[in-house]
Amino acid sequence: MNRDWETLWPVFTTSIGQTLWMVAATMLLGGLLGLLLGILLYTTRRGGLLENRLVHTALNLLVNFVRPIPFIVFITAIGPLTLSVVGTTIGTGAATFALIIAATFGISRIVEQNLVTVDPGVIEAARSMGAGPGRIVTTLLIPEALGPLILGYTFVFVGVIDMTAIAGAVGGGGLGDFAIAYGYQRFDWTVTWVAVLTIVFLVQAAQFLGNSLARRTLRR
Repeated sequence: MNRDWETLWPVFTTSIGQTLWMVAATMLLGGLLGLLLGILLYTTRRGGLLENRLVHTALNLLVNFVRPIPFIVFITAIGPLTLSVVGTTIGTGAATFALIIAATFGISRIVEQNLVTVDPGVIEAARSMGAGPGRIVTTLLIPEALGPLILGYTFVFVGVIDMTAIAGAVGGGGLGDFAIAYGYQRFDWTVTWVAVLTIVFLVQAAQFLGNSLARRTLRR
């Protein structure tokens, strides 16, 4: 098979850039929104710092509704919302918007589950000394759960890379789109595997970095 890498190389490097952009934007915005939502889930639960049964039930139902939806279905299901916010349902921007929303709900549950592991006795001691909810969250809860949170965010990072590949199936750009358009659809398995190995490299690099940061945090 004739393979023109002089033509493919610029497309390949652009696809890498699109994937990195989608992942970075998703982890930054989705990571922050997911952290806030996870803290709300934790603090409004029964016996929490801001116990509120109604709010917790509503948030819990919302997270449980969104999380199980496969991303390729989710990205199409929120098409009207994406169109109203981004102005289009195709392309890197539209895919990033869907990724941010999906990651927010996934991260929120991870944050909540890791905060639950913090010793309740430590929290009660802080409350008895007059510390408010905001201070307890920022100076006690998050620092105590930082190591597991880093591992959780690393897990999500890897998942987001996988989702960017899925986004390529609906014109989202990135390495997934490159593998489908220039590899699979042209029966060029070499191009497909170049994209696959690049994705594997990104995943391994993220996992290595996340594990290293978590180990350093847990040793403190």
